[in-house]
Amino acid sequence: MRWFFAGVSALCLIAAGLWGRAALLRYRFLRSVEQETTDPDARTLASSNLSHVAHAAGVYLAIAVAAAVGAVTHDERAALLLGLLVVPIVSTIWLSRYARRDARLSFLRLGLEQRAHEVLSQEDSATQRWAERLAPSRFPDTTGYEVGTAHQAGTGVMSGDLLDVFRLPSGRLCCVVGDVSGHDVEASISALQTKFLLRTYLRRYRDPGQALEELNGQLIDHERPEEFVSIFVAIFDTEAGTLRYASAGHPVGWLCVDRSPRALPATGPLLMMDAGSRYRSVEMPYQVGDLLVLSTDGLLEARAGDQFFGEERVAGVVRREFETATGVLCKTLIDEAVDFSAGPLGDDVTVLAVRRR
Repeated sequence: MRWFFAGVSALCLIAAGLWGRAALLRYRFLRSVEQETTDPDARTLASSNLSHVAHAAGVYLAIAVAAAVGAVTHDERAALLLGLLVVPIVSTIWLSRYARRDARLSFLRLGLEQRAHEVLSQEDSATQRWAERLAPSRFPDTTGYEVGTAHQAGTGVMSGDLLDVFRLPSGRLCCVVGDVSGHDVEASISALQTKFLLRTYLRRYRDPGQALEELNGQLIDHERPEEFVSIFVAIFDTEAGTLRYASAGHPVGWLCVDRSPRALPATGPLLMMDAGSRYRSVEMPYQVGDLLVLSTDGLLEARAGDQFFGEERVAGVVRREFETATGVLCKTLIDEAVDFSAGPLGDDVTVLAVRRR
């Protein structure tokens, strides 16, 4: 019997020590909750957890004391010391009055945690979907043309760049690259708004210059003087074999014919500068094998010290990679800019290449 009492005492002491350590941690947590939050439910749950853990430690400690006395005195009557269990039993009865309350609070907290997890999951999904709408990786029917793109946000996944490729009611292929000043969430919201407003005007007006004038008037009405928008619109007519474009203060595009890049400059000022701005359209031949490359200023302004990547380097890459697949060409341009700056690019970068097949 002596060894039995000794074994029980040792095991219960170990259990009491473990529960006591847990109670100490719960106590520290309770103090932290009291100092850092004003949520009464959080405090109540923390206090309740401490009480339950301390109760378990008390039960094992009472059994350990009774068993130790029995092992030392060899008196089976030492088991009467198990009467010490009255203390934790009484505390159990007292705490049971709060069982319903604690269960309700635990259920509510679990619901809040699940909702918070869902919110975080939705935020991540929403950000990815938002970015995909601004610069999609897949496009509708582009029969007769090989279209490639590459996009890289300056920070995170949200950017102020926009990209669009779609068919007009006439069947012509329309490609748009644009850039809203800044690269935060506000710029991203403005870019998405601009993208779909422009699509509406391009479906309504055959001339891209006129569509830009209508878009400019609409954007200025939004009264965001701190923002400016640059946009390059290219419309490809397969039957006529032409390219018609209009550019609102956007970096030059490159029309490459037989490895000879030709700069396509802006045909009007940035959007949102003047409600009376005018934008002309320019039309030119666009035959099989011809290549158009557009980018946002994040590519041209990649820096190495005081030097910019610049138009000449972009033209050089386009000339060298003229026969490369359009998607590979776009990625190569960004890779070259990254290598030039010897580090990540600080601005959003979007590149679009279209080759007639």
